[in-house]
Amino acid sequence: MTGPLKKVIIVGAGPSGLLLALRLAQQHIKVTIFEATPAPSDQPRATHYGIPAVWELRRAGVLEEMRKDPECFQFDVMCWRKLDGTYLSGMDTRDLNRPGKPYDDRITVLTLNKVIKVLGEMVAKCEDATVKYGYKVLAGVEQDEEKAWVTVQSQDGTVEKHWADYIVGCDGASSQIRRSLFGDMEFPGYTWDHQIVATNTYYDFHKYGWEDSNFIVHPEHSFMAARIGATEPLWRVTYTEVNGLTNEEILARQAKKFEIMLPGHPKPGDYKVILTSPYKIHQRCATSFRVGRYLLAADAAHLCNPFGGLGLTGGIVDVGGLADCLIGIHQGKTSDKILDEYSRVRIEKYKTIIDPISSENFRRLWDQDPEKALEKDEFLKLLKNNEGNVELSSQMQLGSLGILHDFSASFDGNKPAGSLSEKVDISAVTVTPVVN
Repeated sequence: MTGPLKKVIIVGAGPSGLLLALRLAQQHIKVTIFEATPAPSDQPRATHYGIPAVWELRRAGVLEEMRKDPECFQFDVMCWRKLDGTYLSGMDTRDLNRPGKPYDDRITVLTLNKVIKVLGEMVAKCEDATVKYGYKVLAGVEQDEEKAWVTVQSQDGTVEKHWADYIVGCDGASSQIRRSLFGDMEFPGYTWDHQIVATNTYYDFHKYGWEDSNFIVHPEHSFMAARIGATEPLWRVTYTEVNGLTNEEILARQAKKFEIMLPGHPKPGDYKVILTSPYKIHQRCATSFRVGRYLLAADAAHLCNPFGGLGLTGGIVDVGGLADCLIGIHQGKTSDKILDEYSRVRIEKYKTIIDPISSENFRRLWDQDPEKALEKDEFLKLLKNNEGNVELSSQMQLGSLGILHDFSASFDGNKPAGSLSEKVDISAVTVTPVVN
């Protein structure tokens, strides 16, 4: 298929679904989003956007709007420490703003609910985009040579059937679109034995000389503490816990864990936890991101643990590339074969970069002796050797752009104006760990 698209349906109004809708509507492609929840999510959830995600958000016009929020900021230093706070090695993101080569797309922080609000407002201004909340997509796949269909049920029980040129599942880890295509239990990969607990906690880590992002290496009490408040001492503290605990048991153990983990060994009352979210973590990837006129992106397509910052960032990069492909089809610059390329490339990026790097980042925290980490861990040694070398630090950080891909290079005609390869070097593949 080439030529104008009549309609695209997106399932899921999270950040990936909304960003895809925005990109398509900006090119006057009619798009409808069906979202099962009755309203946009107000949960803070993920907070950090890696360099490739920031690049995608910028070119969609979203980054400029995000930065209007006083709580949006770029953090400075990420580092690895022992449990007693001893600094092992780290990386300064300000190295990217080296003289003569300023780079503004540094890791950016803003809670996901605020980003969803920004995206929702931008999508609402697009005449060609419609978001329908309270519509659950039901199981089933139906398509022919020209269209695909979804069946949705509204909150009042009304069942409707809708068609589109393409249907995109951006409906998260439990994606109904993926389960309809491959079966409820078919999501290759594994679930980690380690459970993690994400918290939003008011505590002044800077008071103890800690950086904006800190990874603590310890076999029992590994955790991450990253600043998420620009104007107040609000931090994302995410720690590993014994697998199989109930939520009540996790909460009962939390005060003791915090006393052991946090600098200053605080007692309850010295900090304030406003969110505690235990969850299991996975490394999984669908066998294909395309089945005819059905497509998958972001968490519906692949999952990874949050200690590499590659979950949210990888999902945003997915939809950026998928948008380029669908826009190319719409403008007659490529055939629908580009969607096979989308599936192949995004799976390859997951298997060669996202999965191995995020897995290594997680194991680094608990699967080694912190006393020997600088001796045994090649990544930490590399960071240590690069400290003070602005050029090497910059190259290493920009290596994260390796998860991007220029799909316009495979278009049948000429590249669109301002294509990816003209704006940024995506040849490197060394990925810098950040956090979700």
